[in-house]
Amino acid sequence: MNTKRDKRPRRPRKSVVDRFFARGHSWLTRADSQDVVISSRVRLARNLATHPFPERCTPEKRKEIWDTLRTVVLGLPELEKAISVEMTALTELDKLFLLERHLISRDFMETGEGAGLVALHDGRVSIMVNEEDHVRLQVVLPGLELTSAWEAASRLDDGIDAAVGYAFSSRLGYLTACPSNVGTGMRTSVMVHLPGLVLSQEMEPIVRGLTKIGLTVRGLRGEGSEAAGNIFQISNQVTLGEGEGEIASNLSQIVQEVVEHEVNARMRLWQKNPVILQDHILRAYGVLSHARLLTTKEALDFLSSLRLGVILGILDGVGINDLRKLMEECQPAHLQKAVGRRLSSRERDFERARLVREVLRPEEEAGGATPREVE
Repeated sequence: MNTKRDKRPRRPRKSVVDRFFARGHSWLTRADSQDVVISSRVRLARNLATHPFPERCTPEKRKEIWDTLRTVVLGLPELEKAISVEMTALTELDKLFLLERHLISRDFMETGEGAGLVALHDGRVSIMVNEEDHVRLQVVLPGLELTSAWEAASRLDDGIDAAVGYAFSSRLGYLTACPSNVGTGMRTSVMVHLPGLVLSQEMEPIVRGLTKIGLTVRGLRGEGSEAAGNIFQISNQVTLGEGEGEIASNLSQIVQEVVEHEVNARMRLWQKNPVILQDHILRAYGVLSHARLLTTKEALDFLSSLRLGVILGILDGVGINDLRKLMEECQPAHLQKAVGRRLSSRERDFERARLVREVLRPEEEAGGATPREVE
C-alpha cells in the first residue's frame, strides 16, 4: 500500500462568489442603447402561507424554509444551472462583493442561520431567501426593459407559488413583513446615468418632481447610498392598488421623460460652451490616466465624465462597455477579489488607480483613448 502523501500543491477550490467574479456581468454589455438607462430591475416580495415571517421564525425553522425553497427554486427549468449559498458560509468580503453586484441587500449581509441566495452566474436572476420576507425574487435586464423583466419575474414567481403556496389576501394582495410592500409586493427600479442634469444643476427639481408623483430616487447601491458617478436608481413606492403590469408601464413612461431631459441637458451644455464641457471631461481623463491613488467616489465620478465624453464624441478609443466594467471593477470588494487578498484603504486606492491606468493608457499608446480638439 502506498502511504506517501502527494505533496504537489493543490489548486485552491473556487468559492461560489469567485464563480460570480469570474463570470462578470457579461449580459450588461449586450444592449447597445445604454447612453442613459443602464438597467431595469423588478423585485417581488413573497412569503409562505404556512410559516411566520422570517423575523418571527426560529433558526431551525428558517433553515427548514431555506432547504425547501432552495430545492423548489433549483427545480425550475430557468434556474436549474443557478448556484446557491447560505450566508453563514460567506466571508464579509464575499458578502460585500454580492452587495456591489446588486445581488443582495445591505440588511441581508447581517442575516444568520437559514438565510441564503440562489442566483444565475451572470446575475440576471437572483433570489434572497429569508431576508425581510421568505422570498425576494429579482430580475435585472440591460436598458429600459421593465415589462420584459416583469414578465420573466412573473413566470418564476408562478413556479414557486405553485410549489409552496404564498401568503395572499383577496382584499390586500400579497402579505409582506413591511406594510409598504403589501399588495403586489413589487418594486420596480431603473438605473440611470444623469451627468447632464447634474452638471447643469437640474437634478434637484427633477428629484422633487419624481417624489411628488410617488417615486423614489436613490444612489448607486439603493437605499441610503449616495449618487456616486452620477448614477441614480428611480423606483416606485406604491405597491397597493395598482397591477404589476401597470406599475412597470408607468415607471417606463416616466423614465423615458427623464431620459429626454438628460439628453436635452447634454445638448444644451455642449451648445452653450463646448470648451468648458470638453475641459471638464479631459481633466477627468488626465486624472484617471495618471493618478496613483483614487478613492471609489473619485473613480466613479471621473469615469462618469469619461462616459459622457465618449457619448458626445469628445473622447475616442474607449468604449461605453469598457467604462461600465471599470465602474464595477473599481469598487472595494471587486478590487480585492481581483488582487486575491484583503487590502487596506490606501492599498485599494493604489490598486484602483493602477487598474484604471491599465485600461486607459495602453489604449492611448495603441492609438486608442485620445482627446479630440473642438473645431
